[in-house]
Amino acid sequence: MTQISKESVFDFIKTSDTPVTKRQVARAFGIKGGENRVALKQILKSLEKDGSITKQPGGVYSAPDALPAVSVLQVHLIDTDGDVFAKPLEWNESVRGEIPKIEIVPDKKSFKNVREGSRALCRLSKIGDNAYEARIIRLIDEGSRYEGGSVIGIIRLQKNGAILQPTNKRAKHDFDISVGDLNGGKDGDLVNVEILPSRGLKRKRVRVTSVLGRQGDPKTISLISLHEAGLDDSFPQNVIDETNGMEVPALGKREDMRSIPLVTIDGSDARDFDDAVFAEKTDDGYHLIVAIADVAYYVRHGTALDTDAQKRGNSTYFPDRVVPMLPEALSNDLCSLRPNEPRAAMAVHMYIDDDGKLLRYKFVRALIQSHARLTYEQVQAARDGNGDKTTAHLIDDVISPLYGAYAVLDEARQKRGALDLDLPERQIIINDKGVMTGVQKRLRLDSHKLIEEFMVLANVAAASALDANPKFRHDYPCIYRIHDKPSYDKLESARDFIESFDLSLPKGQSIQPKQINHLLHAAAKMPYSHLISQMVLRTQSQAVYATDNIGHFGLALQKYAHFTSPIRRYADLMVHRALIGAYNLGEGKMDDHERARIDEIAAHISATERTSMEAERNAVDRFTSSYLSSHIGAQFPGTINGVTRFGLFVTLEESGADGLIPMKSLADDFYIHDEKAHALIGRRRGYVYRLGAKMNVIIKEADPITGSCIFALAPGQKGADIPGMARPKGTPSPRGDDRPRRGGGGGKGKKGGAKKRPGHAPNRSGKSQKNRKK
Repeated sequence: MTQISKESVFDFIKTSDTPVTKRQVARAFGIKGGENRVALKQILKSLEKDGSITKQPGGVYSAPDALPAVSVLQVHLIDTDGDVFAKPLEWNESVRGEIPKIEIVPDKKSFKNVREGSRALCRLSKIGDNAYEARIIRLIDEGSRYEGGSVIGIIRLQKNGAILQPTNKRAKHDFDISVGDLNGGKDGDLVNVEILPSRGLKRKRVRVTSVLGRQGDPKTISLISLHEAGLDDSFPQNVIDETNGMEVPALGKREDMRSIPLVTIDGSDARDFDDAVFAEKTDDGYHLIVAIADVAYYVRHGTALDTDAQKRGNSTYFPDRVVPMLPEALSNDLCSLRPNEPRAAMAVHMYIDDDGKLLRYKFVRALIQSHARLTYEQVQAARDGNGDKTTAHLIDDVISPLYGAYAVLDEARQKRGALDLDLPERQIIINDKGVMTGVQKRLRLDSHKLIEEFMVLANVAAASALDANPKFRHDYPCIYRIHDKPSYDKLESARDFIESFDLSLPKGQSIQPKQINHLLHAAAKMPYSHLISQMVLRTQSQAVYATDNIGHFGLALQKYAHFTSPIRRYADLMVHRALIGAYNLGEGKMDDHERARIDEIAAHISATERTSMEAERNAVDRFTSSYLSSHIGAQFPGTINGVTRFGLFVTLEESGADGLIPMKSLADDFYIHDEKAHALIGRRRGYVYRLGAKMNVIIKEADPITGSCIFALAPGQKGADIPGMARPKGTPSPRGDDRPRRGGGGGKGKKGGAKKRPGHAPNRSGKSQKNRKK
């Protein structure tokens, strides 16, 4: 029997990977009964009493700072390699200290459905100081996904009846539909169904409640994403009714700006124009005006219009349609600043010096009349000396001053160190029939940047105005647009990859946008600069709405709010109402009920924004999958945008489509996932597949319903590495045969040979993000 003492028992419990039972302690010390078992019981009680150990539910013991053997975790990070990290669901850092590092181990059943925010009941094993591995027992979110709810799917007729194929790629099972429950649905139709009681049945039964789209209709593609996200492309009748009889207000106490040559500058396909701009030179800088549609005049708190707008939170943009926040009577008419028509506006006068510093500002309610509806291309052409009949008479007095003010603001932006992530954005081309015909890169002109800088300045002025004194902050709180600095974990995940290009990522918790810009400018001279930009983008936090201001990291601004798009963002409407109240600008101010719910509203509109972003991405995935479904077997060039334990994610150069090359399809070798190198490395042949490398792939599967694509290596594709980068340490030189190396694995039955390939997890998104507006 091993000598037992209070110290030895404590050491054993403290160093155990998992909490232990009294029986396990007794077995470890060779205690079988009698006095020794009584002594052990007393030692455990003594250790528990003095706080050295903790007795957890189930009668197991652990160190006081150790996590329970079974815990509910929430995923808080999926890094650039697809590795998943979670934290205990209830964890107060100020009380309990640093969040433990918990990595979820992939499995064949549940791992594929994990995403940021997922909750799971997990079994934990301690692997180091404050570090654990977690194995999923069950996903809490997944178990209740369909209970008592509805599902979107496609009807598939079979010999023995009909089934519903869910459109959600995370769905595990099909559903049975009785003939009597089809309710007019036909084979291939997109339908909404309700779950029926199905106890004891192998598969759940459903009943069709509505047909959303017909087979063969291209519009069905975005309808899937729209309904899957719970969005509504129609408005309740009581909301429509409230817009009846609305009209542009009389001048009254508004400032008359109809003679000021304000102009709108938007995309050529824009249908609503919610901002107009003006600039003029002053003795010490520029006077700028940004006029925004006065949505708060028409949409009042407590109305059906307002309730519906708040529920939606924002407009959602699909390749072939828009799901607006407000009905057309407002978004495309009364709140659209059409040329030569009077419109109610919330306007801000801003005065900047020659260094771009905002000297003073004044918010007013106004009556304006846009002098021209211009496009970005028109304005840029006029600036470059190619004016047309619309812009020719505007160049000197309107367009040139706008560019003069922009030059000052752009220089100020560069000086303060706003993050310079100018990544190209793709635009899906849809023909008149609603079919995707290709992809083009969106133009990025100085005219685009001009409008962005004017809008940023107006947003800064709005945040500053509502933060001007304590009474404003209390009575009319501001919903800020905040953007936190990158997390330490995400920066560390990107560091090794960036340093492999002989570039350095600043260390420490207090990283500044200027430091990242220094990295980006150094990378700009390299042929693979876009890879560095993509990696930096992946480290960024998600911007959200909140009443507690922490500033905007990406824009390098201390005060920032959204003011310029109340037609399509509820956050902007709330800021308008706060400004109206703070500066006594008339009707439509923020009321006590809104003030009491301000934090709840900020959290809600942050969530609706995320929902819209996911729906927009899913729609793009489905359109590109539909486009590729007619190219099965074709070869395309692409770039590796994700390297995981279960395969490679590849983005096609031509279409921007993303797809997975499953690990099981890399059958020529046993591949090891090198996290630091962001690469898969062949153990025998030495082929390397590295993040950012170019490669050719074959389209194997493309499913327009779920938006998922499966790729395979093109013939002759043996590895994909970045020229000039050092091979990962310990990587064998590439060889074209599969003979086992001396002393290495590969021979069947030999000691130390390659282990059986672990099961790969099917598609879970590790895709790069679109560069969205701040």
